[in-house]
Amino acid sequence: MITQSERLTAINQQIEKIIEKIREIENTYAEEIEDVHPVYRKSALNLVHYLGLRSFDIDHLQDQLRDIGLPSLSNVEAHVMKSLLTLSSILNHLLGNPVREKRKGIISIKKSKKILNRNTKLLFGYKSKKRRTRIMVTLPGSAGDDYMFVNHLMNLGMNSARINCAHDNPVTWGKMIGNIRKSSDTLAKSCKAMMDLGGPKLRSGSMQPGPKIIHIKLEKDVMGKVVNPAKIWIAPPDIPPPDDTANAHIPVSEEWFKNIKRGDSIQLIDTRDKKIKFIIDGRKGNGRWGFCFSSAYISSGAELKLFKPDNTEKLAHQVGELLPLQQYISLKINDFLILHKDPKPGEPAQYDENGKLLQNAHISCTLPEIFKDVEKGEPVFFDDGKIEGVIEDVNEDELLIKITYAKDAGSKLKPDKGINLPDSDLKVSGLTEKDKKDMEFVAVNADTVNFSFVNDENDVQQLMDELSKYETTIGIILKIETQKGFKNLPRILLKAMQTFPIGVMIARGDLAIETGWKNFASIQEEILRICEAAHIPDVWATQVLENLAKKGVPSRAEITDAAMAQRAECVMLNKGVYIEKAVKMLDKILRRMQRFQKKKETILPKLDDADKLYLSHDKFNI
Repeated sequence: MITQSERLTAINQQIEKIIEKIREIENTYAEEIEDVHPVYRKSALNLVHYLGLRSFDIDHLQDQLRDIGLPSLSNVEAHVMKSLLTLSSILNHLLGNPVREKRKGIISIKKSKKILNRNTKLLFGYKSKKRRTRIMVTLPGSAGDDYMFVNHLMNLGMNSARINCAHDNPVTWGKMIGNIRKSSDTLAKSCKAMMDLGGPKLRSGSMQPGPKIIHIKLEKDVMGKVVNPAKIWIAPPDIPPPDDTANAHIPVSEEWFKNIKRGDSIQLIDTRDKKIKFIIDGRKGNGRWGFCFSSAYISSGAELKLFKPDNTEKLAHQVGELLPLQQYISLKINDFLILHKDPKPGEPAQYDENGKLLQNAHISCTLPEIFKDVEKGEPVFFDDGKIEGVIEDVNEDELLIKITYAKDAGSKLKPDKGINLPDSDLKVSGLTEKDKKDMEFVAVNADTVNFSFVNDENDVQQLMDELSKYETTIGIILKIETQKGFKNLPRILLKAMQTFPIGVMIARGDLAIETGWKNFASIQEEILRICEAAHIPDVWATQVLENLAKKGVPSRAEITDAAMAQRAECVMLNKGVYIEKAVKMLDKILRRMQRFQKKKETILPKLDDADKLYLSHDKFNI
C-alpha cells in the first residue's frame, strides 16, 4: 500500500520534472524573449513557461493534487513558474525537506493581474464603471453624419469604436473619428478609435447582371396578411439609405425630391400594371422614408406621380436608373462548380430543353493567385460554410469543384461571398496594396489598427515595417482567423511583443470554418489561455448578440455566448438596426456575469437564502 509520504514524493517529482523542462525551453528561446519590448519581457517569459507546462499531459497530476487538497494547476496561465514553485515548496514542507528557494524575476499572481490590467488599459483605454470587460462596437458609415448616435452608444457603454476600412473612404472615416473624439470629450470618457485593415479577401466574383428591377416584398403572417409595410428609401441616387432597414431605394432627381413633403403620396404603375402607392413619412438627412402596403415590381423609368394629402397632383417624374437585380448560382449536392481566374461574370448552370447539362455553373474569385497553392481532394467552403465542396480537378486557369453539402432545395451562391480553403497551404497573407494605402490614414488618425488574416510572424514584421514609415504609437490587434494563424500564435505573439500595445482578436467566423466546427470550441479556449499566459488582452468577436443587433430579439444561444464573452478583455458587436439595444443588453450581461466568473476563475457570490434551501438572483440584478 502506498503511503502518504510516497504519494507526496511522486507528485513532487512530477512537479520537478516539469520545472526542469520549462527551464530548458526558456534557454532555448532566450533570444526571442530578449527581443521583445521591455514592457513585455516577463510576459514573454511566462508565455514560454506556459507552453513548456502544456507540453506535458498533466490530467493525472491534476487529479492527484485535487485529491490531497492542493491547487490543481487549472488557473496558472498568467503565473506559471510562481505556481509551480509554490506547489513544490508546499510539498517539500509536508515531506520535511528544505523549502525551495525563491526565484527572482518571475511573476506573482497579484503582479500578473496588474500587468494584464495595464496592457488592457494601454490598448482599450479606461473601463466602464462597474464593468471589467470592454465593449467594442462596429460603426456604420452614417455615424460620420450622426453625432448623437455615437454619443448615445458611448453613454450606453461603448468603450471603443471599430471602423472597417473595407467600407466607406477617408473622408467618412475622418467624420466618424471626429464624432468619437467629440463625444469622448463631452462625456469625459476615453473611447478608442479602432480601424480594421481589410487584408487579402478570398471571395466569389461578380455575376452576370440581372434585370434593372426592384422587387418590393412585404412581411406577412401565416394567414397571408401584411404584418409590416415595406420601408422605401426615396432620395437622389448618390444618397444611400441610412441603415439596412430599407426594403428598396427609389432614386429620384434632387430637384423633384425637394417637392416631397410629409403626408404626400407617390403613385405609380408597376411592371404588372398594378397600381402602387407610397405614403411619405419624415425626412432623414437627405432622403425620405415612404411606406408601401402592397408588393411591387418597379423598373427604371417608371412614371412617378406626386400627390398632396388632399389627393391633388403636384408633379410627375420617373424612377432613376436602378441597379441590376443581383443574380446567384443555385447549388445542390453533387453539382459541379467551376471557379476560374478570368474575372468574367459568373453564370448558373445551363441546360437544354430536355434538361441535359450544357455548361457547369461558373464564377471567378478575387484572389486567383491561390490556384497555384491548392491540390485535388482539398475541401472548399463558400459563404461561411453554407456550401461545401471538394476540389476535383486543378489546372492553371480554373478549379473544378464538386458540391458535397448544400440545402436540399439548393443553396444560393452570390457575389462577394467568402471562400475558405482550410487544408490548402495558401501563400497569400499580409498587407495588400489597399491596406498600405489605407495605412496612410489609419496610422495618423486611429488609436489601434486591427490586422486581418495574420498567418505567421512574417506578417507581423511586415505590418511593423509599414508602421515604421509613420510617426505613430498606434496599438495593434492581431486577428486570428485561419488555421495557420492559430498554429503559429505563440510565435506571432513573441514577434508582436517587440512593440506595444498589442492585443488579439478571436475572429470566430472564419476561424470556425478554417478549423472545423467540431474543433472550434477547444481552439477558442486555447487562444484565450495563450493570451492570458502572455498577459495580452483579447477580443471576443463575430456574431455576438447578432440577432438582437439585426432583428431586435436575441436567441437563447447568443445570450449564453455573450455571458461566456466576459472571459475576454473586450467583446465586439457588429453593426445592426438595433445596435443600441444590443450594447445596453451586453453591458448588463457582462456586469452581472463578472459576479460569477473572472476570466476562467469561478467566483461564488453569497446566496442570501441558501441556508433555507432557496435560490435567489435578485441581489445580482443591475
